[in-house]
Parts: sequence; C-alpha cells; structure tokens
Amino acid sequence: MSNLPLGHGIVNRSVPDVCATCHIHATCQQSGGKSVCICNYGFVGNGRTHCQDKDECQIGASKICGNHTLCHNTHGSFYCVCLDGYRASNNNKTFIPNDGTNCTDIDECEESGLCGHNARCVNTEGSYMCYCNDGYKLENGERSFHQDGNIVSCKEIGCGSPPEMKHGYIVGNYSLLPGSAVHYECQEGFYSSEGKFSYCTANETWEPATLSCKGVDCGVPPSVSNAHPTSVSGTTYRSEVTYDCARGYLMAGGSHTAVCNAKGQWDGPDLVCKEIDCGKPLLIPHTKMTWDNSTTLWSRVYYQCQEGYYFNGDRNFSECTIDQSWENITYVCKEEELFSNFSIFNETCVRWQRKTGRLGMQETYTFHILGQRLDEKMFSEDVIFNISTSEDNPKVCLDLNSGSNYVVNITTISSTNITVSVTVAIQTKDPPFPEVEFVAVKGSAPLLRLRKAEDQNGPISLYQVIVLPLDLQSTFICDSFAATTFFSNTTDIKGYVAAEFRAKDVADNMSIALGDRHYYGKFYNAPLKLGEEYCVFLRIISEWNKVRTQSCAVWAQIKNLSPTLQYMTAVGLGSVAAVCLILFLSFSVARSYLHSTVHPPPAAVACEAVHLSTTVDVAQAGIASSFLETETVSLL
Repeated sequence: MSNLPLGHGIVNRSVPDVCATCHIHATCQQSGGKSVCICNYGFVGNGRTHCQDKDECQIGASKICGNHTLCHNTHGSFYCVCLDGYRASNNNKTFIPNDGTNCTDIDECEESGLCGHNARCVNTEGSYMCYCNDGYKLENGERSFHQDGNIVSCKEIGCGSPPEMKHGYIVGNYSLLPGSAVHYECQEGFYSSEGKFSYCTANETWEPATLSCKGVDCGVPPSVSNAHPTSVSGTTYRSEVTYDCARGYLMAGGSHTAVCNAKGQWDGPDLVCKEIDCGKPLLIPHTKMTWDNSTTLWSRVYYQCQEGYYFNGDRNFSECTIDQSWENITYVCKEEELFSNFSIFNETCVRWQRKTGRLGMQETYTFHILGQRLDEKMFSEDVIFNISTSEDNPKVCLDLNSGSNYVVNITTISSTNITVSVTVAIQTKDPPFPEVEFVAVKGSAPLLRLRKAEDQNGPISLYQVIVLPLDLQSTFICDSFAATTFFSNTTDIKGYVAAEFRAKDVADNMSIALGDRHYYGKFYNAPLKLGEEYCVFLRIISEWNKVRTQSCAVWAQIKNLSPTLQYMTAVGLGSVAAVCLILFLSFSVARSYLHSTVHPPPAAVACEAVHLSTTVDVAQAGIASSFLETETVSLL
C-alpha cells in the first residue's frame, strides 16, 4: 500500500487511537496536544511495544537506599533492608527510602553476658567485639573474639595459687601476673636467713622460694641461784624448764618455770630461793643448851638438865627441819624435890610451896625470865633478878608485856641449885581507859582536848572520836561499834566516827573541834545539826597478832544545838542590867536622905535578888560551860 499525502485520494479515512496502543505497563499521557504512551514507574521502553522492568538497584544500594543497606529489585519496583548490625529508623524490616528512613547502628553490648564470663563487650559500627578482662586471655592467643555461637572462654592470666611454705605464711596482698612477687615470713618460733620472696615467671609458673624456716633454739637453760632444774622439755620454741630450790632452801617468790620465747631466749625463771632458817631453838624448861648458833637445815641443838633436875625423854637434841621449824622432842627435866605446887595465877603471878624440911627458913631465889613473840622474831626479853623470902608459900607478880610468851625459870640458890620452869602466855590486854575531861554543854559544840594515854597494857594503835545521838549513849558498846563513816549508807547505825589518829601522831593535850569539816585519817568530821543532842566517846584501840582490843570513855554531851539560845541569853542579861540600872538610879536619889542608915538599901537587895535569879536561870539553861558561845552584856 502506497503512501499518499493526506487530502489526496482518500477522503474521510479514520485516525488510529494512540492510547489504545499503549503497553500494559504504560500509561497514556497528553504532551503537546498529542497523546503519548509512557512506561510506568519502574519500567523502561517505548510505551507501546515494550515496557520492561527497570533494575533500580544497579546504581548501588548506598545511592538508592542509603548507607548500611541492601537493595532488593522487584518487578516494577524495589525495597531496601538494613545490613546486619543495623536497624531501620522506622523499625520495619524493609523500607523504600522515600520517607527519610535510614539504617542506624545496633548496640549489641546492651545484651548482658554476650561475651561470656571474664570478658567485656565493645560496640563497633554495625557490630561488636569481645575482649578478655584484665588478668585473663583467650586460649587461642587472639586479642578479641565474637561468640557467634561458638563457646569461647577467657582463661585467667598468671601463676595460680602461690606455693605453701612450711612453717611460713604470706605477708600482705599479692598479684598472680608475671613479674609479681609473694612475700613470706616465718611463723612465730621460726626464723630464716635466706630469701623470703617467690616470683611469678613469664611462663606463668612460680619459681621456688629460697625461704627455709627453722625452729629457734634457746640453748642451755639458765642457771638459778640456789636451785636446780627438775625437768627440761627441750630447747626449742615454747619448751619449758622447771626448777626447784636446792636442799636447805625454800621458795621465797617468783616462778618455777622458764619458757623458750620466739626470739630464741629464755623467759624467766625469776625464782627466789631463800635458805631455810628455823630461828631460835625451842626453850625447854630446866635445861641448858649446847648450840653453835646455826639455824639452817639440819642444824642441831643439844639439851642438858640443870642442877636439881634429871632427864626423862627420848633424846637430848633437836634438829632444824625442812619445814623451817625445830622438831619437837619429848625431853623433860624433872625436879629433884625441894619445892612443889608451882602454879600461875592472875596471868602474871607465880607461887609455889616450899618443902616441909625448909619451912620458915630464909631462902634466895633467882628468877630468869625469857620472852618471845611468835610474829616478831626480833622481839626478845631476858631478865634476871633475885628475891629472898622465908614464907612457906611464896608468890611473886611479874611485869610481863602484853601479847608475849615467857619461860620463867626459878632457881634456888643453895647447894643443889634446883630450877623450876613454867611457860606463861600473856594475852593482848585492853588499852587503858582514856583520860578525858568530861564536858557538858548546851547550844554549841565544845573544843575537846585529847590526852595521850600510857601504853602500860601494850602498844596503843589508834585513837577514835565517835559521835552518837544522845539517846543512844546508854546502849553504846565499845567493842561492837563498827568504824562507820559519816557518809556510810548503812541505815541501822546512826552514829559515826568523826576522826581517827594513829597513836604515834598524837601529841600531849592536842585539841579537836567537832564539826570542822576536815578529814582525820579516812573519817570526815561533819558539822553537827542544829537542834540535835549528841554524846561523844573517845576510843583507844590496840592491835596485835590479829587481835583487837579497845577501851572507851564518854567525852562530852551536847544539848540544844540552836543559835536562839545565845539570843535568849543576851536578852536575859540585858533585862537584868536594865533592872539593876533603874534600881541603882533610884538608890542614888534616895541616898542623900538615907545616908545614915547601916542596912543595905532595898534597891541593892532587890538587885542582888534579881542577879541571883538570873544566875540560876542561866545555870539551868546550861550556860555555865566554858565552851558555850554567848554574847557579852556590860552592866553600867
């Protein structure tokens, strides 16, 4: 078919519809007044005969989808996904980046335990890395790792537990890393002069320590004066040596044991051994002693009966024993009869009966008195005197000290010189009663004067001033009143000791003011209460050989302790003075008229009567005491 120009030869021929010829994946559009076929988005071609799929991903995922993405082409389109380790900002798995969606990094380390034990997680762009913690390393020698389903563990770096050291211990903290050191010290009682460190080597093993702990040795036990060791457990640490005093010595102090200390030295012993001393030998009546004055262990004293006596016993000597005393012996010297019935009476007096053949004869006797005190080895009394008498039953009272033991030997001065002996024990006696000037006052406390007593019944130890309520005076017992202080919380005792003086501190006629608030010894001299009535005792105390005796005397009575008494006394004396003054003036006026009379004027008589009455009232009020404080009123 030939092509002819339009308008020539063909008339009313129809024009084809372009839009009807468009491809299935094309769209008909008007352009410049004409209809054209254009392939749809995602397709390329002429729009009529072909429109084929366009692969958008060819230009690169980063260009079409953005960074960290993958591009997936589809028929007529495409979609994007984020790479592993990233997530879409719209939180969808797929996206088309026409809404600003992009891929952001995922922080995998937010998941706990991702790297396992002894490891830490470090986030990276799109991924993560695992690293072993300090002190640990990977078994394969790598620096970092991913778990990725494989079990990878971090092994501890270092030498492990340090080696144990016999008799040693580790000092302070230590590290297991190569190059670190462990410091050892020996246990108490051990020592080492070698190295005290062990080091962790580069191949993660501990090198052997050169430390060698050896036990200390204290060597030969020390010597102790007058003692010898009885047992030795060894010479190493904590070994003990026990000592005992040598024969003839007794322990006087310290410890029996010496102990080896951690420094290799002996601690102790501080044992003190004192030589046995039995003191003076026993006194046996009617004997003479043969003795070398030795008082140590196994020393011996021999006895021999005096003239006029004969021996009756087991043996004639006594030895100083291990218990530091002379052994008892049954050595008795019996009298060859010249006088008999020798006895003690009134504690310090002796009497006897002369034999019939010597009655009425003048005879001389020698008294030999030996005194000792068991608790005072330095005390010794040796007195000799003679008496002559013709009495049939002589008696003599001796001046013996309190608290002492005596042997009294009485010997006849005759051709036989027979001696009779007796033992006398003098108990501790009550001290003498205090010599006090009794004072009775009203209104105020007196000043008391203390006189020192003679220690005629043995040494005096203490003087005490005791204050009691007046109503307890009749029930006071000298030896039952305890040394109660003013501040004692004892409720059943109302009295107290106001002062205590040692006998050696008491001077003649020393004074004490009751209630002066001073301490005398351990006792408080408390002030007396106004309105109360008191009695005061002076007690003298003697103490010897754990025995205590005392004597007491009433010293003072105090009544009506009140300041109103002084005022009343002053008012009374003032009234007397006023009455006498008025009568005296009246008498003066009348004197010019009655001067010739020889009798005392009535005014004078009245004044004397008033004065007498006032004196009686004052005396009845107890103001006669020299220790009462009163106000002085002058009579004009």
